[in-house]
Amino acid sequence: MAKELKKSFFIIDGSSVMYRAFHAVPASFTTSKGMPTNAVYGFTQTLRKILNDFKPEYVAIAFDVKGPSFRHKLMAEYKAERPPMPDLLSVQVPFIKKMVAAFNIPAVEMPAFEADDVIATLVKKCGGEGLKIAIITGDKDMYQLVDEDTVILDYLTGKEYRPPDVKEKYGVEPTQIRDLLALAGDSSDGIPGVPGIGVKTAAKLLAEYESLEGIYSNIENITKPKLKESLKVSRDTAFLSRELATLHPDVPVECGLEGLRYTGPDFHELERLLNELEFRKLIKEMVPEAPGPVEVEGADFQAVLDEEALSSLSLELSSAREAGVALVLEGEGFSASLKGLAIALNENTARHIVTIGNLSEKTVIDTLAPFLKDETKIKHTDNSKALYLWAGKFGIEVRGVGLDISLASYLINPSRPEHTVGFLGYDLLGISPEEVRDGADIRVETVAECKKATIIMKLRKILEKELEEYGLSGLYTEMELPLAKVLAGMEAFGIRVDRDKLSTLSREIEVELVSMESQIYAAAGMEFNINSPKQLSELLFEKLGLKPVKKTKTGYSTDEEVLTQLAQAHDVPRLIIGFRQLSKLKSTYVDAILALIDPSTGRIHTSFNQTVTATGRLSSSRPNLQNIPIRGEAAGRIREAFVADAGFTFLSADYSQIELRIMAHMSGDPILIDSFQKDEDIHERTAAEVFGVMPGLVTSEMRRRAKAINFGIIYGMGPWGLSTELGISMKEASEYINRYFDRYRLVKEFMDSTVAEAAVRGSTRTLFGRRRFIPELKSPVESTQRLGARLAINTPIQGSAADMIKAAMIKLWGRLGGMRSRMLLQIHDELIFEAAVEELQELKEMVKTEMEGVIVLKVPVKVNIEIGPDLNSVE
Repeated sequence: MAKELKKSFFIIDGSSVMYRAFHAVPASFTTSKGMPTNAVYGFTQTLRKILNDFKPEYVAIAFDVKGPSFRHKLMAEYKAERPPMPDLLSVQVPFIKKMVAAFNIPAVEMPAFEADDVIATLVKKCGGEGLKIAIITGDKDMYQLVDEDTVILDYLTGKEYRPPDVKEKYGVEPTQIRDLLALAGDSSDGIPGVPGIGVKTAAKLLAEYESLEGIYSNIENITKPKLKESLKVSRDTAFLSRELATLHPDVPVECGLEGLRYTGPDFHELERLLNELEFRKLIKEMVPEAPGPVEVEGADFQAVLDEEALSSLSLELSSAREAGVALVLEGEGFSASLKGLAIALNENTARHIVTIGNLSEKTVIDTLAPFLKDETKIKHTDNSKALYLWAGKFGIEVRGVGLDISLASYLINPSRPEHTVGFLGYDLLGISPEEVRDGADIRVETVAECKKATIIMKLRKILEKELEEYGLSGLYTEMELPLAKVLAGMEAFGIRVDRDKLSTLSREIEVELVSMESQIYAAAGMEFNINSPKQLSELLFEKLGLKPVKKTKTGYSTDEEVLTQLAQAHDVPRLIIGFRQLSKLKSTYVDAILALIDPSTGRIHTSFNQTVTATGRLSSSRPNLQNIPIRGEAAGRIREAFVADAGFTFLSADYSQIELRIMAHMSGDPILIDSFQKDEDIHERTAAEVFGVMPGLVTSEMRRRAKAINFGIIYGMGPWGLSTELGISMKEASEYINRYFDRYRLVKEFMDSTVAEAAVRGSTRTLFGRRRFIPELKSPVESTQRLGARLAINTPIQGSAADMIKAAMIKLWGRLGGMRSRMLLQIHDELIFEAAVEELQELKEMVKTEMEGVIVLKVPVKVNIEIGPDLNSVE
């Protein structure tokens, strides 16, 4: 940001920033009562950034007012196609305005006028006398206000749009923006413009004829017949469009410049509001009066910089009964190296072992090995998997892990935004570790890391009590903690990848993409940036004249759903879909996997995430092996690159229709139970029940629809979802669902009672006792309540399936101890093993026995086994 704008007048387009925040921050941001807060959070952070980065002397925020403006009198259809404000945003608007008030920023709005007109009025009334004005907005029409003293500011990048920048961006001067919009229109604001004229054509016309009047005065000089005819036919529309695009700077608002001087927030009101919204972390960052990190009086924090100090710590640990251990790692997962290690001997005493530039990892692990291996020395930590993995690289098996605060927090409330020491320390204790920047003084780093270790010791008491109180202690000690050790072992071993196969595939896809580009250009009749949504939109809807399907804030959408519909009318959308799919396959999978092959092992060492999904399912990253594509030739070749070592083969063990079996067990529905007990084709049986035919008369189409119904029911899918899935009408989808519930009545009763119970208790549980809060059921927004109902139905089923495979993994890992075979991956309901050829039969029997016997249901649990040399062959 230029220094001359540091003391200036900042005018914020509140409506524009509000929408931008709503779409930028995940919808998962809610209060414990289920009220959405993502837009408020994003808006608050935006205000913070603007005020902190630019320190303006004067500030105002302009908002649109609900209801028609004077432009609706000019054109009744003005903004008629713009979708209504989403319910999840509208309920946040009052809190956004409260936040503006808490910041002590004047909010300016006026009935019958838009925020853009209010901003134009503020610029006119308050400008002059050398005052620099910066406007924060995403609207194109605002560029007409730009001059030597007024800029449009992109606050994220600090980019200022002055007159030359406007000319570079749109090809016209700021004074010509109204005429540009008169010709090209603005779909987001419902300004029609002249059909067939886009921004580039409009800019060329204005470069030659200067204004709308100039163009029509020289209409006979325009040589392109179609362009001339379109301009002639749409003359009235063009001038109307300019009137709609013209900002009116005479809104009757009272706003003297001195009344807009920024004096800082009302910290008392800001703290109250942040508490109400449950933005507890922001209180610490934004409110000076809020309690900061608590320093423990008499704390004994020391750095361990040499072998003598390390030996002294080892001696202290020999007499300690328990300790808090916090690793400081550089990198992630298997490739991470130790940067430091903090050990708390009690809540006030901790040591910080410094490895970078001081002690070597080998020296540290050798000295600490007796402590780490001693089962009677209880180690509390914030990441037991990382501790197992790091020590395991040196051949040390860590024993005696007590409480992993992240795993405990995850079990107590899986929907917490974070399960880190920083978040939990502040949320539960009102304290948090200090921020440590790269290159910080060693004393600062020592205090920060030691404090982190002591916070672990303090959190242990609270979290252990909550685990016991909520009946989750058994799930922690028997499932999540043992599983962390299993996952560390799986990550350490990894899975082999044939680099040559993937490199060849990458080159072949690149050639195919170049060929597809040529096909797209030929079909389009021009070259353009295929990866630019803006250029693609101009091509499809302006040059090719295809009918737009849906709008976004920035224009017409070109997402896959839209392109699929448009593909019926033209080849370009169809070709673009194929290009995008192949391009994503190359970048997200082929090239990403190649980059992640460990040079020392030739294997991929994915990171399994235990505390991410609210249902209890595992996820993986670097790379995400749970999302490796299945369909298509290229996808098959990616999977073929994952190969077993010589003398080994892959064994895949997959739970068969486990979620439907769990539904049968939990609902007690006699038809579902009967079908599974007879080992029938469940989808064929459902088709027979729903369509009223004998099983032998079920067609493949009936079975396909029944399969969608079966799995849709588990996820709480309604008529709209099923109609979209099957490509049928809402009425037909409703009839299918009604017929299903007529036959499977106990399934319906189970779903209704599960939702009702979750609404009363505020949570739901799996067969193993895992709990998930469902605050969405208490939301004032109907769409959020419906989401809550779907979560309440699906979580016990999907969560129970996740618990089953976790329990099986722990049992199988224990039995694999004396064998050469090893467990490599967990992908949804499937386990992948690398089986020594001589142990194959034994492993098959062992895996099937353990997986099928992990829990007794009212229906048989069935596991399918596949054998093959690569992942594609066992799919």
